[in-house]
Amino acid sequence: MSPTYQKSRFKKEVEVFLTAVMFYTRIPCPRWIGHSPDLLAKATRYFPMIGWIVGGVSAMVLYATGQLLPISISILFSMITGILLTGAFHEDGFADVCDGFGGGWTKSKILDIMKDSRVGAYGLIGMVLILPLKYLLLFEIYQAQGTLCLALALLSGHSLSRSTAASMIYTHEYVRENEDSKAKPVAKRMSINTLIMVVFSGLAPILLFGNPLLLCIVLPVYAMKAYLARYFKKWIGGYTGDCLGAVQQISEIIIYLSLLSLWKFI
Repeated sequence: MSPTYQKSRFKKEVEVFLTAVMFYTRIPCPRWIGHSPDLLAKATRYFPMIGWIVGGVSAMVLYATGQLLPISISILFSMITGILLTGAFHEDGFADVCDGFGGGWTKSKILDIMKDSRVGAYGLIGMVLILPLKYLLLFEIYQAQGTLCLALALLSGHSLSRSTAASMIYTHEYVRENEDSKAKPVAKRMSINTLIMVVFSGLAPILLFGNPLLLCIVLPVYAMKAYLARYFKKWIGGYTGDCLGAVQQISEIIIYLSLLSLWKFI
């Protein structure tokens, strides 16, 4: 393999990674990064690594603000940081799913509601419930294990939850046929090699805890993913980009719950 080819291939991979950063976060990227649907599709393999970035920055904000403020306030700042970094991308998907499946009774009605940019009662209620729940779980993790484990929980929660959402692209079908969905460019069936990369990059931060038994959290996480996937398939025949956002948000909750539960026995 020639050095020129290797350099070209490396540059292409950097472009794919920066495309993922550009699409999944609000972090500024170089102007030469394009909006090619092909690049967006390939960028899915870096979805868990975006979780590394979001979780890592959130953890740093947690630590920095914790030097001056009570941990209860630091946790809130870390959550705000994660939301600002992603532009509430996944929270918006969760709210749309709450509205769509809460207010629609047919496939077409559910999909129409999820396309609506307005937030309805079900979406508002869902956000009012999930954000305080996430806050309380993070606070309980701190109470049980301290700041370091809380920082690692943030890193693991953001990466594994995105890995779980991305795995649905491999296992299930995308349902929208039009081009008006924000997930259309990335919601394509991925290869087995990409799936392996997605799974392992999502699981890797858990090993930083130093206890391999914590990998058992994949069982409730993927059980939840299987349930949601079956539910989505029953009602709309597959998933949409909003469904992936909902899976990411709910997976993050399950990860924190599982960590708290496992620490009682190991």
